[in-house]
Amino acid sequence: MASVQFMWSCTQFNNNHGCIRITKPNMKRCLVRCEGNSDKVPNEEKHEKKKLRVLIAGGGIGGLVLALAAKKRGYEVKVFEKDLSAVRGEGRDRGAIQLLSGALSVLEAVDENVAKQIMEEGCVTGNRTNGLADGLSGEWFTKFDFFTPATRRGLPITLVICRIALQDVLVNAVGSNILKNKAKVVDFIQEPGKVRVILENGEHYDGDILVGADGIWSEVRSKLFGWQEANYSGFTCYTGLTHYVPPYNDTIGYRVFLGLNQYFVASDIGNGKMQWYAFQGQAHSSAPHLEGKNKKKRVLELFGKWCNDVATLISETPEHEILQRNIYDRDMINTWGIGRVTLLGDAAHPMQPNLGQGGCMAIEDSYQLILELDKVAKHGYGESEVISALRRYEKKRVPRVMIMHTATRMASKMVVNYKPYIEFNFWPLSQILKNIKIKHPGIVISSAFLEFIFPQFADWMLAGHGLL
Repeated sequence: MASVQFMWSCTQFNNNHGCIRITKPNMKRCLVRCEGNSDKVPNEEKHEKKKLRVLIAGGGIGGLVLALAAKKRGYEVKVFEKDLSAVRGEGRDRGAIQLLSGALSVLEAVDENVAKQIMEEGCVTGNRTNGLADGLSGEWFTKFDFFTPATRRGLPITLVICRIALQDVLVNAVGSNILKNKAKVVDFIQEPGKVRVILENGEHYDGDILVGADGIWSEVRSKLFGWQEANYSGFTCYTGLTHYVPPYNDTIGYRVFLGLNQYFVASDIGNGKMQWYAFQGQAHSSAPHLEGKNKKKRVLELFGKWCNDVATLISETPEHEILQRNIYDRDMINTWGIGRVTLLGDAAHPMQPNLGQGGCMAIEDSYQLILELDKVAKHGYGESEVISALRRYEKKRVPRVMIMHTATRMASKMVVNYKPYIEFNFWPLSQILKNIKIKHPGIVISSAFLEFIFPQFADWMLAGHGLL
């Protein structure tokens, strides 16, 4: 029988060889010749018998949760992490991570034993008072209720956990046979029936899909859509960890203290420790990384005259436990992938940390993606089915993530314009009323608005977008 031969290549996406080569549709039996490939396209029977091969670039929280979920389903999984110790180092830099009820329920659905370990390692804060307060006076601006919506839905209570501890649990659950360290993904090529990942050391691996979970500076994203600079948020952040138990610890989980163009987050993280984050608005060119004793001195200059709860936390923190990093995000994109490649977590939608939602969104992404892949497993892993599953995942996640992304930027803008009291700049009123503080009408209105809208927003955040 005569065979049919053809080659069909689509446009190369960028100068780094990230290209797709696909077979002509509606032809079931054909020999495909592609650059560097002489494999025959599997027929429908082989699609039904083989295991889905999932390649993941990045061993952070999102990549590990996806790997664990894929492993539990019997898929062939491989995670490539350029430097696992650097991931842990970044975890120390970024401190504890908040896991809302929805994210915890996803972890339970993925692996109950792993979820139990995470809950045992974490510190529950959702059963205490949380919210916003004025930085100078310490007075509450508005309070958040994470407990009621969680218990009403029968979900776990919001907690915080050290990133290092969280990743240790996930790494151990995924296993060293799946997680490949010192393996940086630098390129990929899509070919008929597969995607080939190319590592920095020249090694390559074939899979059915590639998921870029390699963070805000994602190599996979840059190969898909071209390199773009991240957006500087306008804030630099000092993080501190102190062995100190404040007198209010039993009743307050975390507070966000607000000031003009600056804010200070303080949270109990368990085991007699408090984690804080001091955000200072400043131009990118004037936000250098400080070394030595300069960091604590600088934070005290910025926040030392705030209320006693803030000043005490800074004073109780050793110099070596204070770190600094600038805050970046990226604009939202509506398409996260092409062909057999997609993005997840910060690689797709890096957002500012002021709502503590980055990790939760990555966990939700992972579960939505695995649900779509499960649908494909029932019907075989044909080219169109696999690609359709990835596009469905993206389409379902974009609306929720876009709302959260927008909310984080709005929160930053609110801080930039935060003025709790009316300022009288005209003489003689400025002299007569200089010792009298009158709340700014905008603050009163904003507080009332948040008291009304936040319960609905919190319920929506905790629900996990109806994934379970």
